[in-house]
Amino acid sequence: MSICGSIPVFLSRFRFAAPANIIRKRLDFLQRHPSADVLAVLFSTHFANMKIHEYQAKELFAKAGVPIPRGIVVKNAADAAKAYEQLGTKVCVVKSQIHAGGRGKGRFKEHPEQPGVVLVKSAEQAVENAQRMLGSTLVTIQTGDEGKLVSTLYVEQGLDIAKELYLAIVVDREIGLPVIIASAEGGMAIEDIAHDHPEKIFREAYDPGIGLQPYQVRKLCRVLGLDAAAQKSAATFFPKICEFFVKADSSMTEINPLVVTKDGQLLALDAKVTFDDNALFRHKDFLELRDLAEEEPAEIQAANTGLSYVKLDGNIGCLVNGAGLAMSTMDLIKLHGGEPANFLDVGGGANVEQVTEAFRIILADKNVKAILVNIFGGIMKCDTIVEALLGAYDKIGITVPLVVRLEGTNVELAREMLKNSGKKITTGMDLTDAAKKVVATLGA
Repeated sequence: MSICGSIPVFLSRFRFAAPANIIRKRLDFLQRHPSADVLAVLFSTHFANMKIHEYQAKELFAKAGVPIPRGIVVKNAADAAKAYEQLGTKVCVVKSQIHAGGRGKGRFKEHPEQPGVVLVKSAEQAVENAQRMLGSTLVTIQTGDEGKLVSTLYVEQGLDIAKELYLAIVVDREIGLPVIIASAEGGMAIEDIAHDHPEKIFREAYDPGIGLQPYQVRKLCRVLGLDAAAQKSAATFFPKICEFFVKADSSMTEINPLVVTKDGQLLALDAKVTFDDNALFRHKDFLELRDLAEEEPAEIQAANTGLSYVKLDGNIGCLVNGAGLAMSTMDLIKLHGGEPANFLDVGGGANVEQVTEAFRIILADKNVKAILVNIFGGIMKCDTIVEALLGAYDKIGITVPLVVRLEGTNVELAREMLKNSGKKITTGMDLTDAAKKVVATLGA
């Protein structure tokens, strides 16, 4: 089954220079939901980004004039009780803070009945839940089976909610404008709604130079079914969040749910914000919000070496130059019965050091039982790549089966170099042949 399914827009819009976490999110979702065409289109505009936690995003919202519920960050169970008392509402919400969605439906490895987001009605309940959540591993649809360790909680006031909506802003790269994506049906089932009822998803582009205009606010209010009181709140909320998106150089700002309280106020009940890495030089303070503990160590190491790497759950390592080619390589591996262990793009100018580091990163994953190298020699000639590959082979001492497919400039010379190297390297004449051969090495 193809990772990409039937969504050519996935490749045409996405800039794969993005850091690993956003690529992983997309790959994980598409592997679990191969028919999710609509969501893939909706989120095809995410590009190079840095993630932050919900509580950090809400702090930025508040500074930008975007209304949020009152909340308190806690690091231990005792502080959870204090936060409950301080907020002063009968019901509070205790939320796990990790860089992944699906927290409400997620469960902890150590406490299978404990959700990642829970309502509490007393200080005692706040303590009990916090004790189970802090220091435990939360598994959601976006974390994979390994889950993420929860070290921070966000305790938030309870609200009288009349309506839950969905709101996100992304950059549509086809038209070169930010686009609001909204639905009158927000909440945890938004993915299913987007897939099953795409007509319920509303899109509205706006000019970042002048912001969201009043007629666009009225259009949003009509689509979302807001009454007069909520429309008054929306007249401020929608322009403010659109202004925040532009000024913060955000690559995605998502509020799910955006709630309407019974007195007609719009509040961001959740907040997910990512920033365009290429614009972070304008926002030095945002860099302080980065939580490296939430990122894959191998991916950080790869990024520091100039490589784009994403760890997956398979056993066939992939080393490819070019993001589109890397995606095709993974598709072919899956088509012939294998499972890719990673996405790894060495780029068009890889040297011996980078190729060596790429092999080190791949082989550091103990699940890897074979490696497929797929190189198209364009800017970099095939013989140069093979020279780097052979140098890396000697330095590392590769012991798993290695299949290499080459095409492009000086390909015949490169193949001859491989043939005369005396190393146990299998050559694939084309991508299909190489994919079949690497899968066959595992007895699949």
